[in-house]
Formats: sequence, C-alpha cells, structure tokens
Amino acid sequence: MSSAYWKQPIIDQATAVHENVVSAEVLTQQVREQIVRTDADLRAWVELSPSLIDDARREDSLPGRRPLRGVSLAVKDLIDVRGLPTRAGSAVTSPAPAASDANCVNRFRDLGAVIQGKTVTTEFGYFAPGPTRNPHNHEHTPGGSSSGSAAAVGAGVVPVALGTQTAGSLTRPASYCGAAGMVLAQGSTSLAGVTGLSESLDSLGFLTRDVADLQYVYTAFTGRTPLTPGRSTVGTVVMWGGSDLHPIDPAMADLLGMLPDLLGLVGIETRQLEYDDHVRTLADDHATVMSHEAAKTLDAIATAAHAEALSPQLRDLIEAGRAITTGDHAAALIRRDRSRDLLAEALGDHTVIVGPAAPGAAPKGLGATGSPVLSRPWQLLGCPVVVVPGATTETGMPLGLQVVGLPGREAALFEVATVLETAVKSLPSVPV
Repeated sequence: MSSAYWKQPIIDQATAVHENVVSAEVLTQQVREQIVRTDADLRAWVELSPSLIDDARREDSLPGRRPLRGVSLAVKDLIDVRGLPTRAGSAVTSPAPAASDANCVNRFRDLGAVIQGKTVTTEFGYFAPGPTRNPHNHEHTPGGSSSGSAAAVGAGVVPVALGTQTAGSLTRPASYCGAAGMVLAQGSTSLAGVTGLSESLDSLGFLTRDVADLQYVYTAFTGRTPLTPGRSTVGTVVMWGGSDLHPIDPAMADLLGMLPDLLGLVGIETRQLEYDDHVRTLADDHATVMSHEAAKTLDAIATAAHAEALSPQLRDLIEAGRAITTGDHAAALIRRDRSRDLLAEALGDHTVIVGPAAPGAAPKGLGATGSPVLSRPWQLLGCPVVVVPGATTETGMPLGLQVVGLPGREAALFEVATVLETAVKSLPSVPV
C-alpha cells in the first residue's frame, strides 16, 4: 500500500489503521490536506471540524477492530454534528452549534469514522443551489441537494459522505459527479437529528467512490450479512427508459441501449418495464406529497419575519403545498400503496430495475441543479436505490445509472450494480 492511504479502498484504510500501519491521525490529516488544497475551486464544504485531530487521536487510543476505523466522513449540512451548526443551506437558520449528533452520525462514529466537516446542501434540501461546482468541470452543476457530499466524493477528496434524498437529492448529484450512491429504503433507519422536508419521502443515503466501498459502508452501517461471493440472487433485470418523464440526452440513451448486451455477457436476462402509466402517476403524486408536507414542515419559517430571505423556489413550493388539500394528499398516498403492491407482483423476489439516474450528464451552469423527476416515482414508493458510476461522455462528464428494487432486496441491487460498474468502465466514452 502506498503512503497515500486516503486514496485506498475504505476496507484497506480501516485495516491499515487497525494494524498500526498508519494512524487515524495521519490518515485524517491526509484527507484534510486534500480538502484544503481543492476547496477554493470545488466549494463543497460549509465548515470543517476543529476537533479533527482530537477525534482521530481518540480513535487511535481505542481498542478493538471497527470497520470504519480512521476513515474520514463528510456530512451533508442537513444532518446534525455536535459542535457544528446545521444551517441547511439557509441564512435564516441558527448559527449555534448542534448539541448532539444525529443518530446516523453517532452510528458512523461507533463504527470508527472521523468527521471531517459539513458539506454544502441546497436550501432546505430543495432547488436553490449553493456554491459547489462539479468536480469534472467547474462550469457545470454538481446537482443537488447533496451537492457538496457528491462533489467531495466525486473529486476523490473524501472516501464516504452522508447525504439525504426527498426527490432526487442524492441520485442526481451522484450521477453528475461520478460517485457511487445509495438511497436507503424510506423508514429503514432513524432520521433523528436530520432536517427534513417531507416525512413520507425523506431518506438517508451514502456516497462513496465506487460500488465496492458503497456495499462495505452499507454492510457496516446496517450490520447486515454481505452477499455471499458467487451466489446469484438476480433472475432478471428490467430495463427502464424513463417513461417519458423527461427527455433523455442522446449519450444516456446510447448507454441504456448498450446495457442488455453487456448484461447478457454475464448471463443476466433483460426485459422492458411495462409500468409506464404507474410511473408517470407516481411522479405526479410525488410532487403532490412533497409540496403538501413541505408546506407544513416549513410553515413556521415561511410565516416568520425573515420569510423574505427564503429563495423564490422555496416560497413557490410552500405556496403550492398550501393549495393542496388533505384529501388530495391522502389520495396520492393511497395510489402509492397500490402501485407498490403492483410493483412487488411484477418484480417478484429476484428482479431489479435499471435505468438512468439523471437525464444525462450534468448541465452547464450553476444557477440550477437539474431535474429530479427520474427519481421521484421510486422515492415515493420508498425503494432503495444504488447509483452506479463508471460511464463517461466523450467530454469527460459522468453518466450515472440507477438500480432500483424493493425494500429487503438490497443484496440484489449490489449484485447488479457491481456487474454494471465493471461493464460500463470497460466501455469507450459515449458520444454526446
């Protein structure tokens, strides 16, 4: 292993610290140096932890083996970290430091991770962008709302980051920034200490440099037994082209067209998803649920004296949500439940969906974060999702794929994601 331990796979970093090949203090200092070196251009970080060295030394002093021992973690600024403020991408929130960690941050500390700091989020996890730039081209958006987390990971600066998703807040920036990402099944883990937007939709997620690291982090965080090597749980992959929710860029369309043959080479059969009417209804219902619930979540802020400090995008969301009746909201959730049952019947136990994580590569410009619509149907259903990096356009911009499945089928998601990542990395760049 080279002296640049921060570049190594996460399991290798933690093993090196455990075996005293490198200390957690040195490892975290290496990452901090990369943050300081790159962030004047990347602008991914809100605030760095002043207790980094003390936290790393404490980790060095503790006995026992932990799966993330000494590994640096970035935390989206919707998630509480003790001693650091949670500003949620807004000037109207309190600058006072959080008194305690969010449950998910506390879990990462228990696993041995060391917190580097807080990363940029769009305002309250919605559309108004922050200052972060795409690591592959600074003139392009990193996506949102987990923009800082995705950019920091996509730049290779930090090995793992926490994000959240309410619409496409993790899948889209992972796709745009070339990171692996996972959205956990809605309701599968505690969101205590996380600033939410919509209680029916908010989910936690992780970003890492590749799928192997992502599966390692997921296994450590959840404590679930990893997939047995060589044991297949997937019978069929269902290909999804986007259900005409948004125009698909030619490069992404070309990539999707290659996937059946690539999967066929490893013995995985494919068929097309016959669910388009449900998908389009789910996308509409997602918008209904999100705006209705966001209006309630942000009501106190929107009616306070500083409401004018909110972005036009957020004020429009709140206004739209206030116009939606309780009956319309309830009807959308009823349709969601019916669609979830139908999807379970259609997929069975051993089938996953593969489709575009975003319409294409990250758009040029920093004034918007791109469309989340390709994530809306699956987020309303509460599905776990894995974003697969590896494909790029001929201009060097990442193209991400999403693997979608039912809750409890995460092993199948990782199986297909691992195959896809290997396959798309072997492809030449895709013409734009």
